[in-house]
Order: sequence, then structure tokens, then C-alpha cells
Amino acid sequence: MSDRTSFDPFLIKESGWTYEDYAKLPDNGNQYEIVAGMLELKPSASTTHQRISQKLERILLDSCENEYIIIDAPMDVILSEQDTRQPDILMVPRSRAHIVQEHAVVGPPDLVIEILSPTSIKRDRTMKLRTYAQFGIQEYWIADPVHMTIEQYSLTRPGQPYELLNVYTAEEYVESEHLRCVRFKVGDGLTFK
Repeated sequence: MSDRTSFDPFLIKESGWTYEDYAKLPDNGNQYEIVAGMLELKPSASTTHQRISQKLERILLDSCENEYIIIDAPMDVILSEQDTRQPDILMVPRSRAHIVQEHAVVGPPDLVIEILSPTSIKRDRTMKLRTYAQFGIQEYWIADPVHMTIEQYSLTRPGQPYELLNVYTAEEYVESEHLRCVRFKVGDGLTFK
């Protein structure tokens, strides 16, 4: 039996959440994230979202698995005691495999990808953009299946916000100076049959 079953629902707090509190939540099928000490319920993804996530993960595994550990949601990424996220896809270089622990990824991955859905646009484009930059995640991609684009953000200066490096459209190839194994056509990653 996990620690999550011992959580007392009558002791819900509005702020000051830590990973320790989070770990005590009941395993009731819901997904949560902690953002600056605030607990947020993460809505379930649509089947389209999940199929695109699987496709992108497969493409990345085919080209990058020798160099990176590639994981899809749900997987906790503990960025601080009061910031835990669950990106749709993440990549950790094998040279930093020690941050991939049994219960979570503890520390910043090199890449996180969020796939936009109607319920996540604001969270992905503003809150997660700030959080991922603040905690030193080298690259952040926002995949937009409706507009068939991938926005590529990068930390070009430590401690600064992300810079938008590129917006790749359906017929363009995504590439990264930081992640040299990555190269695929956006349309191939954001569609499925």
C-alpha cells in the first residue's frame, strides 16, 4: 500500500504544498501538479492528445534513445520542494541518468514538451513557460496540433526567461543545437493515422 492512501482529505490546504504533502495524496486516478506551493488538478488528456504524445515519443525514441532517457506523462518532475510538474514528454541525457529515480525525475530534464489542448493553453504558454525557465530546463517545446506548429524555446542566458528560437510549421523539420539527435518533420509528429 502506498503512502498516498494515508492522506487526510479534511486537511486540505490552499497554499504551502510540498512534495511531501503531494506524495500523500490518494491514488484516485487524478493527476496533480504543485506550482509555487499551490496544488493544481490537471485535467485528463484527450485521446487525440495521447496519440500525438505517443507519436512524438516514438519519433524521439527512434533517433535519441541511445543518448537520452525519454519519458512520457504521467511522470512527476520535482523541480523544488514546492514545484512538481508532469510534462507530456521529457528527455534526460544518459550522462545525468541519476536524476531519473524510481518515484520521479528529481531535477531539470534537458527538454520538456507540452502538447496544447483547449484546457491547457494558458497553463502551457505562461505558467509552465516561466516555471521551466526558472528551474533551468534547457529547451521547452509547445506542440500545437490545431495549428500544426512546434514552438521551440531555449535558455540562451542562465537565469533569464526563455527566448523563442523558432516556430516550426507542418512541412518544416524540427532541429536543436542542444539536442543534436533530434530531426523530424512537424507534420509527421503532430498527425496520426
